[in-house]
Amino acid sequence: MITIIDQTLDRPAIVLLANRGEPVKLEGCELEEADLSDLIMDGWIFEQCLMKNTKLVSARLEKAQFISCKGAHANFTSAHLIEAQFTACDFNNSKFRGSHLAQAVFKRCKLTGADFNDSRAMDIRFEDCRLNHARLRGFAFNKQILKSVDFSNADLMRCDFRDVVFEDCSLRDADLNDARFGGADMRGTDIGGVRLDDARRFKGATISRAQAAELLSELGLKVR
Repeated sequence: MITIIDQTLDRPAIVLLANRGEPVKLEGCELEEADLSDLIMDGWIFEQCLMKNTKLVSARLEKAQFISCKGAHANFTSAHLIEAQFTACDFNNSKFRGSHLAQAVFKRCKLTGADFNDSRAMDIRFEDCRLNHARLRGFAFNKQILKSVDFSNADLMRCDFRDVVFEDCSLRDADLNDARFGGADMRGTDIGGVRLDDARRFKGATISRAQAAELLSELGLKVR
């Protein structure tokens, strides 16, 4: 694997590297505003790279690794990210719309405002991530253990949370329209802002006495 360190790279430079036909490691490189759409970069490693507004539309990035990268507004629309790994990255307001994210893993990432709608995301994993104000309509998390995931104000319409165990998570003020929670253990999540008429979505889930009191407080009732 060739390693490129601390360089500013544009599309022609990346094309030359991609044409080698082997994975490349980019360390501390600047890729801001670069258009890397449609390129094949399977297995590449991006470490501490600057990727603000980088365009990766329909790029092939299977098993790629993104480590401590900063990429506000990066565009991964329709990208192939099967088994890709994102660790300690800041991709706020990024676009993953229509991307293929099967078995992708996000750990300790900031994904505020990210758009994941219409993605193919079978067995996607989030751990210790900020997904506040993100868009994740129709995602399936069933039977997962979600740890330290902030979904506050997120669009979670039609998401499948059946049999999920929430540990130190937040669903505060999230859009839960048509989401499913049967069998979920929600005692480790903040459900503040959920209206009582939305509580039916938690049918079959386990909540704490304190959470039940929070829901009933909207009716002016007190649980003692």
